[in-house]
Amino acid sequence: MITIGLTSIFVENQDRALAFYTEVLGFIKKEDTPVGDFRWLTVVSPAEPDGVELLLEPNAHPAAAAYQKAIRADGIAATALAVDDLEAEHERMTSQGVTFTMPPTPAGPTTIAVFDDTCGNLIQLYQS
Repeated sequence: MITIGLTSIFVENQDRALAFYTEVLGFIKKEDTPVGDFRWLTVVSPAEPDGVELLLEPNAHPAAAAYQKAIRADGIAATALAVDDLEAEHERMTSQGVTFTMPPTPAGPTTIAVFDDTCGNLIQLYQS
């Protein structure tokens, strides 16, 4: 059996990303290991500390930076995160100054919203 243990997103600045993903989104830091000029930096959900890790990967490679910039320009979310109550999460995050490019919007059997993570990405929230 194959499972997902790690997924990643490119970020413009690992320190800023760590602050946003922990202080605003509420994730907890799992790994923080120096690797050359950067770090192997992962966060996890406090509800699943041994679950899937999100790697905050530097966009230092020109292809990574170009990819990140292109999908953002096209309005494509870099990843999607599940929430139990999207309206409440939207309100909480908005009160913390998070910019949403799409407010909670019904999309078939789910409701979605998209926000700017301040690190070069659009991130989708969804509630099933």
